[in-house]
Amino acid sequence: MSKEKVLLAYSGGLDTSCILKWLLEQDYDVICFMADVGQTEDFVAAREKALKIGASDVVVKDMKDFFVEKFVWPAVQMGLIYEDRYLLGTSLARPCISKGLMDVAAQRGCSYISHGATGKGNDQIRFELSCYALHPTIRVIAPWRMETFCQRFQGRSDLLEYAKRANIPVSATPKAPWSMDANIMHISYESGILEDPSVAAPEEIYQLTQSPTRAPDTPTVAEIVFKAGLPVRVTELVSGRTMEKPLDILAFLNKAGGEHGVGRIDIVENRYIGLKSRGVYETPGVTVLHCAHRDLEIYCLDREVLRVKKYLADRMADYVYNGYWYAPEAEYVRKCIIESQKHVSGKVVVEMFKGHVMVTSRESINSVYNQELASMEVHGNFSPYSSTGFIEINAVRLREHHRVFGTANMTKHFSRTESDMKLI
Repeated sequence: MSKEKVLLAYSGGLDTSCILKWLLEQDYDVICFMADVGQTEDFVAAREKALKIGASDVVVKDMKDFFVEKFVWPAVQMGLIYEDRYLLGTSLARPCISKGLMDVAAQRGCSYISHGATGKGNDQIRFELSCYALHPTIRVIAPWRMETFCQRFQGRSDLLEYAKRANIPVSATPKAPWSMDANIMHISYESGILEDPSVAAPEEIYQLTQSPTRAPDTPTVAEIVFKAGLPVRVTELVSGRTMEKPLDILAFLNKAGGEHGVGRIDIVENRYIGLKSRGVYETPGVTVLHCAHRDLEIYCLDREVLRVKKYLADRMADYVYNGYWYAPEAEYVRKCIIESQKHVSGKVVVEMFKGHVMVTSRESINSVYNQELASMEVHGNFSPYSSTGFIEINAVRLREHHRVFGTANMTKHFSRTESDMKLI
């Protein structure tokens, strides 16, 4: 009788290497899957390692273009940012990787998939919800949620001992006191010494960006062209160098932004599972794109459309963070937001300099900005006398509130007593 096939999302690291061996001990035929989404990885060495441990095959799929064009670019177009700070680099990669995982699972006739995500994190949810949405009958083996596995392996020391006994190659390089996840969009760091939010992340943690204090003394200036909310061309204005392919655009902005320390954040965020976690992120290129897109969007969109779109983008960011990229509500909201972007076309000039990105100019034939109407030099078609009535109408409710409740005393809400100060 043939063994049941398991497709393991494999990284080549300690956890998934030990999980590979453990699955083989459970008498599964294990195929390893690796998605290249732009992380720095020796895929040849990882493949050899998995085959040496006992995998029947290793599939490495180049998904960089697919990731940028189908996930990163739509996120820029939609203006997605979780809790006003996190640009969702890891969250966007998971449904991308899941698509590759499920395609290979179907091609190879795998009944199960397996992964090394922990029971406390977001990734277990993102992977599994994405996989179930794409292939409802797939079964999942999540060792870090299985009692037999968790009783045997409490943590890294137990895995190292197991690896030694099983002749699993382990890197001789000391493990950094934090965990890291990387792709072409960003690098995230968490766990280890970062679990104490009161301790600053060490400078040596950063790989995509250098400290703004060591950034060049001359800004990098680039012109970014958008069409229907999507970046289509970037030109470095000093050299005239132009990029049009999405992967090339992102690579250039990652390098330029990284040199100026753009895109670093250190935050405490709300995980979907109910915990708060501390994360450190580097997202230089998409930080620049997000800033430019937001500026052009405000320039082109009607005020009320912009506010509705912002509400929908907040909901969509939650869906992506929580693992619902392929859910029907996400598909619906995505279509609504994309509809708002049909007039968001034009060009934006940005300046990257010592940790900051600043928009210095913008142009669009679709802008609802009317220079003559907005000018303080001429009245144009605007009647300043009409403002009197506008103010009178808007003052009605304020006067009525005063009639019923009296004068608002806001100062008492902001004054601090000596006892208040003791709590700080």
